[in-house]
Parts: sequence; structure tokens; C-alpha cells
Amino acid sequence: MGGGGGAEEELTAQETALYDRQIRVWGVDAQKRLSKAHVLVCGMNGTTTEFCKNIVLAGVGSLSLMDDHLVTEDDLNANFLIPHDESIYGGRSRAEVCCESLKDFNPMVRVAVEKGDPSLIDGEFLDKFDIIVVSCASIKTKLLINDNCRKRSKHIAFYAIECKDSCGEIFVDLQNHSYVQKVGGEPKPKELAYPSLQEAISVPWKNLPRKTTKLYFAMRVLENYESSVGRNACEASLCDLPAVLALRKDMCDKMSLSESQIPTALLERLLAAGKKQHPPVCAILGGILGQEVIKSISGKGDPIKNFFYYDAADGKGIAEDIPPLSSD
Repeated sequence: MGGGGGAEEELTAQETALYDRQIRVWGVDAQKRLSKAHVLVCGMNGTTTEFCKNIVLAGVGSLSLMDDHLVTEDDLNANFLIPHDESIYGGRSRAEVCCESLKDFNPMVRVAVEKGDPSLIDGEFLDKFDIIVVSCASIKTKLLINDNCRKRSKHIAFYAIECKDSCGEIFVDLQNHSYVQKVGGEPKPKELAYPSLQEAISVPWKNLPRKTTKLYFAMRVLENYESSVGRNACEASLCDLPAVLALRKDMCDKMSLSESQIPTALLERLLAAGKKQHPPVCAILGGILGQEVIKSISGKGDPIKNFFYYDAADGKGIAEDIPPLSSD
């Protein structure tokens, strides 16, 4: 994909000096592309703040934050960008407070607030950006934004990321992505075709490999439940367990999948988490997402295709390639 357009303009002396170490890692051309890239993050929580910190320090061109929700005490648990001082955050939105903090990390990066509701974003608005990251949003909103990204004439990379206490999921859609892979020290051009989010979550479960992580199925059950009862993202709780288990049975019956692939204990953990996020897991997920976005922009390195899962219970990260439905 190579977001951020061309890399013709030279870095300033100040940029070259500030980013010297990372230029030695990924090269001048990658840094140029990064400095021209524009990123939008919808939903400010512990995971996305870690991501924002990483790309601001890396020298992204601009970062826009969209989250009109007012800061509450619950946000202080995992969002390190919000000072533990009500006189600072009281009556202000998450985006406003996080924006103010992020500006101190790298004054050479333009950080701004975009007011609005992510569920009402249209395609023309998205044209301002190269990368879209969505979190704390319903599956309906994620599907809408992903679909709008795909309809634009320019390439817009789409990422969805969620952290439920000790578990996390990242979805990646780079559409048709061109990049360079090093094989035996030699750079080789490669192409990857990504399915949309709708395609990736609509694959019949019986067609997936038996080793597919249980988190993939569990997340689909929860997002279907929240959608069916009109809940916002992460609003389901342990009180909903009986209804969630009934939906699990219904979905497994329709998909010819054993219910044992979606353990009750796993659903209990995810429901008990609610909107709670575990800071160490946020740091891991935010770090991985930062690396993936830099790969996308620079066109260097193998990107994740197209899901990534992490569970602190076993400390393992798993990449899953969930293909679209066959056209025949």
C-alpha cells in the first residue's frame, strides 16, 4: 500500500537528527513516508493510547483523535494519557485530554481532535487520512467505516482493535497491499489481497482450520450478542451469560461447530471484563499495532494478515489468516 503518498520531499535536518536511530533501522525512505502519513483513531482507551504514543514518537505526519465521550474515573485505569487530576480532565472529552498529552511526546507531529460520531463518518471525510484505527465501537460501526474505506479511490488502511481485560484482537484490512520482503538478504516485491471485515467474519466456521484460535469464535459471539440486543461495544456483562450461551449454541448449530471450541470459561472471562482493560496487555497490543501501521506505511516487512490475538492466560500471540468466502 505504501500510505502517505510519495516520499519525494526530503527530511529536514531537525527530523533527520531526531529520528536518527529509527532511520538506521528502517531507512530514510520509510521515514519520509511516515512523516507524510495521516492517521485517524476513533475511540481512546488504554490500547489506542499506547498505539498513539508509539506512532507519535516514530514521527507520523499527523494524528487525529475522535472520541467525544467525557472522561470518567474508569478511564484512569488503563489510559495513561489522562492525568489523575479531575481539575484537568473534568468536563472534557477523552480526545481533548489525550490530544493535549500527546503533543508533549513529539512537538514535530501535529495532533488534533476531530469531533463527531464514528458511526456517522462518511467516505469523503476519510479521504483526509491514510490509516484508520477503530476501537470501542459496535460491529455495525466498524463494518460501515471499513466499507467506506474500500469505496474510496485512494488506498486507506483499516484496523480494528479491542482489548477485553487480558485478551485482545486486532483486525487488519490493507486491501491490495504491495510491500518488500527480504529473502536471503535480497529484497523481493510481494502482493497481498485482504478480505474486508464483513468477508472475514462471514466465513462459515466449518470451513476454518480446526486449530483456529477460540478467541476468534468467542469475539464473534459477543459482537453478535451486543448487536442483537442493541448494546454498545463492551457493554455486555456476566449478567448476560445465559443469553450469550444460548446464542453460542445457536451459532454453533448453524455453523456445524462444536460448542467446546468456544469454552464457557472464556466467555465468562470476556464478559466479566466489560470495558476493563489490563494495562500490560494494552501495551503489547498497542506496540504490535504500531509496528503493523509502520509496515503498512513504509511498504517494508511482512504485515499481519488479517487477525492477531493475544491472551495473557498463556502469554501467546497468534496470527490468523481468515479468508473471504469463495466466489464460486
